[in-house]
Amino acid sequence: MSVSAAVRRITPPDISAAKGGQPLVCLTAYTTPVARLADAACDVILVGDSLGMVVYGLPSTLGVTTEMMIAHGQAVMRGAARALVVVDLPFGSYEESPAQAFATAARVLAETGAGAVKLEGGAHMAETIRFLTARGIPVMGHVGLTPQAVNALGGYKVQGRGADAARIAADAAAVAAAGAFAVVLEKLPDSLARRITAEIAVPTIGIGASAACDGQILVIDDMLGLFTDFRPRFVRRYAELGTAAAEAIAAYAADVRDRRFPGPEHVFADEVR
Repeated sequence: MSVSAAVRRITPPDISAAKGGQPLVCLTAYTTPVARLADAACDVILVGDSLGMVVYGLPSTLGVTTEMMIAHGQAVMRGAARALVVVDLPFGSYEESPAQAFATAARVLAETGAGAVKLEGGAHMAETIRFLTARGIPVMGHVGLTPQAVNALGGYKVQGRGADAARIAADAAAVAAAGAFAVVLEKLPDSLARRITAEIAVPTIGIGASAACDGQILVIDDMLGLFTDFRPRFVRRYAELGTAAAEAIAAYAADVRDRRFPGPEHVFADEVR
C-alpha cells in the first residue's frame, strides 16, 4: 500500500479497501524505537497482548491488563506516524458484554490515539463487534488459534482441521459480517485460510495460515530472532539479533573486566581543550 509524499496515517477503511490487492504488511511493536523502525515499511502495527510474554515474561497473554496495553499503545503511537496502529483488548476486558467492550475500547482509543482495536473470537463475538462498529470503534477480528482461549483450546495447536474447518470458516464470516475491517487468521491449515480469504469481503491477515491471505503479521521479536530458543514453524527469521546481542554483551563484559572500557576517548578531561 502506498501513501503520498506528505505522510498520511493509514486508516481502517484503507485496510479494508486493500482486499485482493498488494499484500498488507503487519508487525507487532511495543515500544517507541521499534515502532519508528516498523513504521516506514508496515501498513499495520499491532500493539499485541503478546507483550505479556515478549516484554514481561508471562507464561501466556492472560495476565495482561488494560493499563499495560494503554501504556504500550501510547509508546507505539509516539513512534508511528504512517502505519495504522491497532491495540489488542486484553483478556477479561471485553467478553462480559458489548457495553464492557465499548467502555474498554473507548478508553484505549481515547488514551492512546490509536486507530483501531483488535479482539479475539468468532461468531459469539459478532454482537460485540457490531455494537462497537455501530458506535464508531473500528475493530479487527481474530479467529482460529485465539491465544486468550489457550486453556480452553488445550494449548497452542493448529485449529480448523477436519470437521472443525466449518466452524472456523463460520467464525470468520460472522466477524466480517458484523463489521470488522479485517480478520486475523492464526494457525490454520493453508487450504482453510485460502477458502476464508476467498469467501469473506474484508482482508485476512495471516499468521501461520497461508500465503494467499491478504496480508501477513508476525511478532517482531520472533522475526528478528531476539529469542534464541523459540522457533515456531510459521516464523521466518530475518535476522538473529538475539545471538548478536548476546555476543555484544559478552564483549562489553570482557572489556569492562579487563579494563579496556572505558578508554581515553570515553572519559572527560579536567579542562576543556
